[in-house]
Amino acid sequence: MKTVTAAIIEKDGKILIAKRKAGDTLANKWEFPGGTVEAGETHEQCLAREMQEEFGIEVSIGTCLGENIYHYDHGTIKLIAFRTFWNDNNLIPHAHDEIQWVSIQQIANFDFSPADVPFVEKLRRGEIEL
Repeated sequence: MKTVTAAIIEKDGKILIAKRKAGDTLANKWEFPGGTVEAGETHEQCLAREMQEEFGIEVSIGTCLGENIYHYDHGTIKLIAFRTFWNDNNLIPHAHDEIQWVSIQQIANFDFSPADVPFVEKLRRGEIEL
């Protein structure tokens, strides 16, 4: 099982979501951006590195918002989400086809990767405070 981190970033009442590239595993699915923890990294170090690689941004990592395990056909992951704070530099998607800032009300209209869905539901139910 690999461990994957996810950033839940809020700005002006909206949440950052990203669409996986065509050709990727889970292509065209939406997700909270992040990535796989590498050997020797903490979860927070992984998420900071991934945000730099995927968007060219510096972030600070806040509270852990929970974790879940999902069994895909291609393998099992443990997804750990963190409240993440972005320093407001330009955000340029390098690893996704599209990004959007969406309200809690709009978030259910997007087709998320299955491992991300529990966090979408927690946001919708108000169980994750922003």
